[in-house]
Amino acid sequence: MAEQSKVKLHGMWASPYVKRVELALKLKGIPYDYVEEDLWNKSELLLQLNPVHKLVPVLVHGGKPLCESLVIIEYIDETWPNAHRLLPQDAYERAKVRFWATFLQQQVRNITYKLPLYMNSKNNLGVMGLSDGNSLFLYDHVAKVIRRDGEVQEKAIKEVHEKLQILEQHMEEIFPGGNPLVEDQLGLLDLMMAQTMNANKAIEEAFGLKLIDPEKYPLVYSWMTSLHEIPVVRETAAPSHKMVGLLHILRKMGLMGHDL
Repeated sequence: MAEQSKVKLHGMWASPYVKRVELALKLKGIPYDYVEEDLWNKSELLLQLNPVHKLVPVLVHGGKPLCESLVIIEYIDETWPNAHRLLPQDAYERAKVRFWATFLQQQVRNITYKLPLYMNSKNNLGVMGLSDGNSLFLYDHVAKVIRRDGEVQEKAIKEVHEKLQILEQHMEEIFPGGNPLVEDQLGLLDLMMAQTMNANKAIEEAFGLKLIDPEKYPLVYSWMTSLHEIPVVRETAAPSHKMVGLLHILRKMGLMGHDL
């Protein structure tokens, strides 16, 4: 019986997709085992669990695997409904949340550029995609900002700001009554944005690029900052100094022409 209820999460420490699933499990108070995957040298088990995308996160519950972060989070919310609801119970409100979740997750579906990181076996780093199967609203463009110079970088920065402007304009629609952002009321959209402040700070520290400017995007920035102040969000975030190091390696690889 214990084996049937056992929860295991296969992930990679820097993946924002994995982090949002970790956060969902923690908010629900669900005990789980964590398995760190080397995405440069993928385990046979990972390939068996996710034969389509061969990426993390993968949640295994009672021996049954689930892939892709949004699918996993909805499964978690439906399987453990009595603790910290992540989606509204009202059908219309739930549909609206799913709409914006889809916007955040797949706004750039036609772009298949994945955000790779370089790490070698000596220091536990390898070449890896951080996507869990779908392009993400900002990460695809941010990857180009980091990995390129000149006109390509300028175009990518412009695209990042265009997407942020759309989000800023619709913040009141996303949170019509305002978002109180207390730990026991965090929802699906909060989980999707929870690691953004950490990533934004790392990019600014590594390259001097302030992508999410509080003057240009006050509502988005306030949302992001408030999320980062919540203890469980900070505890789940990847270490900033490690992220800065990875970003430098990522840029070096991009400038050398390694499109992985």
